[in-house]
Amino acid sequence: MEQALHAIPEPFNEKIENLVFMVEPYPSEADLGRVGLKDKFSLLGIYSGVPYTSRNTYYMNTTPDRIILFQKNIERYCRTEEELMDKIREVLIHEIAHYFGMDEDQVRAAGY
Repeated sequence: MEQALHAIPEPFNEKIENLVFMVEPYPSEADLGRVGLKDKFSLLGIYSGVPYTSRNTYYMNTTPDRIILFQKNIERYCRTEEELMDKIREVLIHEIAHYFGMDEDQVRAAGY
């Protein structure tokens, strides 16, 4: 994930603030419930927080937003290290798009 983070273009990277990146083996029941899924094997990543475009002067001294990638689920889609790196980058960009305020339809329409 660190390599994928370093590949984020500067105009976006410099706007990322109060955001932590995490890796967990699988999503929790709470994570699944937030996106309306029951199958813990289908969710590859999740963004949790206040999107950048929705922040205002009241957004101060808050706990960091989170992007969590689910390692075991991502690994299930990959046979090679190259495929793994590509999938991590894809999921990371997808979740960062949510951080920047894009909803699921907009993210998918953009190809992420």
